[in-house]
Amino acid sequence: MEVQLVTAAAMGIALSACCGFRVFVPMLGASFAAWQHWYALPADMQWLGSLPALLCFATAAVLEIVAYYIPFVDNLLDTIATPLAVAAGTVLAASFLPIADFNPLLKWILAIIAGGGAAGTVQAGTGLLRLFSTKTTAGAGNVVVSTSENAAAISGTALSFIAPIVIAVLMLLLIGWILVKGLGSIRG
Repeated sequence: MEVQLVTAAAMGIALSACCGFRVFVPMLGASFAAWQHWYALPADMQWLGSLPALLCFATAAVLEIVAYYIPFVDNLLDTIATPLAVAAGTVLAASFLPIADFNPLLKWILAIIAGGGAAGTVQAGTGLLRLFSTKTTAGAGNVVVSTSENAAAISGTALSFIAPIVIAVLMLLLIGWILVKGLGSIRG
C-alpha cells in the first residue's frame, strides 16, 4: 500500500506540474488513462474518465497548443493560464490521492498545495521565460519556447504514467530551480 501511495502521489505531482507547461495536455492524458481503465479514479472524480470529458480535453488541448504559436495570443494566454494551471493541477493531484486513506478536506488541501503549487510554479516560470523571449527577440523566439513547452507537456504527461516517481523528482527539481531563480531575481 505504501508503494501505491508514493506512486499515486508522484503521478499526481508529475501530471500537475505538466499543467504548468500546457493546462489541457495533462488533463487529456489523465482522462484518456482513466477512460482506458489504466488507473482507478475515486468516486468523486469518475467524470474525468468519461467520453465527454475526454472529447472536451482533446479539443481544448489542440486549441491550446495551436494558440501558443500565434504571436501576442501566446502572451495573452499566459495571463489566464496561471489560474487555470493551478486549478487543473489541483484536480489532477486530487484525482490520484487514494480516497480511502484521506479525509476529503485533507485531500483537497494537499491537492491545492502539491498539485496547484506545482502547476502554478511551473506556469510562472514558463510565463517569465516567454516574457523574456518576447522582450529580447521581439517575439521571434516564442515559437521555440512554445515548441519546448509542448514537448515538455506531452512527454512529461506520457512519462508520468510510465515512470511517475522519476518524472515527479524531475519536476520537483525544476520547481526548485524556478523558485531559486525567482527569489534570486527579486533579491538582486
